[in-house]
Amino acid sequence: MRALLASQNANKLAELRAMLPDWEIEPLVADDYPEETGASYEENARIKARFARTHADGVWAIGEDSGIEADALDGGPGLHSARWAAGDQADALLAALADTDVRGARMRTVIVAVSPAGDEVVAVGVLEGEIARERRGTTGFGYDPIFVPTGLTQTVAELGEEWKNVHSHRARAAQAFAAASARAMRS
Repeated sequence: MRALLASQNANKLAELRAMLPDWEIEPLVADDYPEETGASYEENARIKARFARTHADGVWAIGEDSGIEADALDGGPGLHSARWAAGDQADALLAALADTDVRGARMRTVIVAVSPAGDEVVAVGVLEGEIARERRGTTGFGYDPIFVPTGLTQTVAELGEEWKNVHSHRARAAQAFAAASARAMRS
């Protein structure tokens, strides 16, 4: 099975390739990516998937959007996770939460994919946890060094790629996508 991913994030591409080993996923190379103007992760992922669909000939078109939602920030930075602060966003989130004990958070991914026949699949993955008080770990990217999944004491960056490829928010969305796309192909 083949797909075209509408993302310029090489880390997301590498993760989805590892999380979906039965899929051949290639990045969409385009200069005119649309703005992410949606009011939800799903809307932003759909914008990307529909854009990829215009470039995908006979393969699935995938859009993905994800973010971190801190309880102390009323679910922020949320949709704006990749762009909400200048510099390193993980450091900015640590600074924003420095004076609070409210550490609950979740990482969320939504995948919207359009089949070659035009059928749409939506898959969601959520990982509950909390924001650490300092950066820890060396693997992963983005908020991984400051996010501790519920029931664990290590950050995602400390847990490593093997753990992340099975248990992360993106892995959960990828697993849901694999199941939903398989159902779509059978019908």
